[in-house]
Amino acid sequence: MGGPPSRSLTITDDPDIIIVGAGSAGCVLANRRSADPGTKVLLIEAGPKDGAISLRAPAAMVSNLTGTRYNWAFAGAPEPGLDGRSFQHDRGKVLGGSSSINGMCWIRGHARDYDGWRQRGCDGWGWSDVLPYFRRIETYDAGADDLRGGDGPIKVTRPAADNPLAQAFLEAGRQAGYPTTKDINGQVQEGFGVFDRSTHKGQRWSTARGYLDPARARPNLAVRTDLQVRRITLKEGRATGVIALDSSGLEHEMNAAKEVILCAGAVGTPHLMMLSGLGPAEHLKAHGISVVADLRGVGQNLNDHPDYVLKWRCLKPVTMWPQTRAMTKLLTGLKWLGTGTGPAASNHFDTVATVRSRPGIEYPDLQFTLAPIAMQGTSWTPVVGHAFQIHVGLMRAQGRGEITLGSADPLQPPRIQANYLTEPADLAAMVEGVRLVREIAAQPAFDTLRGEEIEPGPAVENDEQVAERLRAMTVSQWHLSCTARMGAATDPEAVVDTQGRVHGVPGLRVVDASIMPEVVNANTNATTIMMAEKISDAILDRPPLPPAGPEAEVALNPRWATHQR
Repeated sequence: MGGPPSRSLTITDDPDIIIVGAGSAGCVLANRRSADPGTKVLLIEAGPKDGAISLRAPAAMVSNLTGTRYNWAFAGAPEPGLDGRSFQHDRGKVLGGSSSINGMCWIRGHARDYDGWRQRGCDGWGWSDVLPYFRRIETYDAGADDLRGGDGPIKVTRPAADNPLAQAFLEAGRQAGYPTTKDINGQVQEGFGVFDRSTHKGQRWSTARGYLDPARARPNLAVRTDLQVRRITLKEGRATGVIALDSSGLEHEMNAAKEVILCAGAVGTPHLMMLSGLGPAEHLKAHGISVVADLRGVGQNLNDHPDYVLKWRCLKPVTMWPQTRAMTKLLTGLKWLGTGTGPAASNHFDTVATVRSRPGIEYPDLQFTLAPIAMQGTSWTPVVGHAFQIHVGLMRAQGRGEITLGSADPLQPPRIQANYLTEPADLAAMVEGVRLVREIAAQPAFDTLRGEEIEPGPAVENDEQVAERLRAMTVSQWHLSCTARMGAATDPEAVVDTQGRVHGVPGLRVVDASIMPEVVNANTNATTIMMAEKISDAILDRPPLPPAGPEAEVALNPRWATHQR
């Protein structure tokens, strides 16, 4: 199937379980599966260990996104709905995966997201089923209750949100007639509120910290980094192990006595499956790959959240711009190293709003997030001078893309085609999102802070002009998902069952964001961790946690059918 020749080495101390990918889901499964001392678990990660300071300091996340040491940095295909532009898709390549390089935004999505999964044939995945696992995941520093956890592996912080811009954002939402929610992950998601984050005492709290660190000393758990899996080995249609390449060019064949679990993410998992002969038959044949199982849903149904950013000059010196200067950055870093406090201890996404783009939509489809700094264009380079920005994310896009093979060479990246804004309804919702954010920024709460509009700018007025600007500047929130989706065996597009087992391929399971039936109305990290927790019970043959009762009911806006807010 291509690729450079290499020497071969067979590892004889075969594990029972091989987990491919030590990311948001893989670290969870490594912990839960190795809790049985009689089960030998091998966790394989293509990237390095997670010891770098930049992976611990929340404000250092940009440094990891602008390099390739901890980031796959996949090049996307030209996007027809975005004027043929292509851009980089960030995915974690390190212990902890994307939870080690993401924005640390902790949000679960709406109850209706999960009830929708159940309605699509994913029994056991409704809101009442998944809420107990969300609670099991987290230790919430604002206190446990019927909806929030108090003793889980992931530490979740509720920020003070005391920056004047954050306070103006919350007040502007109220002035514009939106509800204020006490807890965006609680009984009311719709509205304006404080944005929880996966940090603890000023440090990022990845799954490597929360799940892998407590399990590393177990003698039945082996963790191998800098080892890239090239394909799954299959015998008579059953997954039996993997073949991987280390950094020196040495090829390793490892056999799993019981099961191979793919946790390589919404890009890596379908890519690896197709390289192994599991995927759409005609596509595999076109690349000269022998078909082991014709699974036409592999790589299809790609969901993501398009993102557009409005920007303004700020009239007061209350932004993060001074922190981007070299000397200030050094002093900020030293303060964080010494005390775990200061600007480096925050991701600076303190507030968020989830709203509906129009009447008749039952629950939110837009997410607005304020940042007390503005970036130039679509880059990570800050605007010179005090400025701020508000992100518009389309959280329930209708457009669907695909992950396909670019080559049969496993060392070549796959092709990522998301098809952003190709559906007229998606473009219309984003145009409305821009209008709504401009309305929020025009509220009296921003009067002493709001300067000149930088993006899209005062010359962009009507819907056609806004749409043109959206096509020119929209990027991704990097929430790629749903490319090996969960569903019944009778569903020809479903790849796995409700326990992550690949249809028609014994010994192979998938547990990561790729198995979501539809992307949730939220950043996807919390949901991915929840899925791994829930499936870990199935793998261990334990009964699922009891469903939540009436106390878990999540409110809908009583005027949703006739009013936008």
